[in-house]
Amino acid sequence: MEYYQYIKALHLIFVITWFAGLFYIPRLFIYHIEASLKPEPEKHILSEQFKLMTKRLWYIITWPSAILASLFAFWLLFLIPSFLQMDWMLIKLAFVVLLYAYHYKSHMIFKEMQQDVIKWSSGQMRLWNEVSTLILFAVVFLVIVRDSLNWIFGVLGIFLLAGMLMLGVKIYKRIRAKNPKA
Repeated sequence: MEYYQYIKALHLIFVITWFAGLFYIPRLFIYHIEASLKPEPEKHILSEQFKLMTKRLWYIITWPSAILASLFAFWLLFLIPSFLQMDWMLIKLAFVVLLYAYHYKSHMIFKEMQQDVIKWSSGQMRLWNEVSTLILFAVVFLVIVRDSLNWIFGVLGIFLLAGMLMLGVKIYKRIRAKNPKA
């Protein structure tokens, strides 16, 4: 048990790097989508650069971080299996399943973008980018506040945050419509 804190620290480090990748990959998708609207040769040059950047981010940072975060999480649960009997942990694990679903869908988008198949607008991708933010908020609050969390206010807070994020994206869209360099 003396190494429990080290395993926990490693789990947290890889969760942070996993989220860093999940936050940045949609941003690169947005740039790739916007580059696809530019004239040649700029379109081709930017597209190739964004494909390389996303490939490196996805395979060197995001996937390894997801795997290592999960391995250290399983190790922690092995050391303290009673966590699995706690409501907050079960809800956290449900959000982790959602996070993996988000990760998998992002992987599908990544594969399409590598083939220059663009099915999303930059606005849609901006909204997609906020999904991981919502999951992060939910997981952090569940872990930090745990049993003292009033579930009703917590759920309402997540929905309020989602509404604020969508409003922020819409405001930014209006600003960009007026000033494309904003």
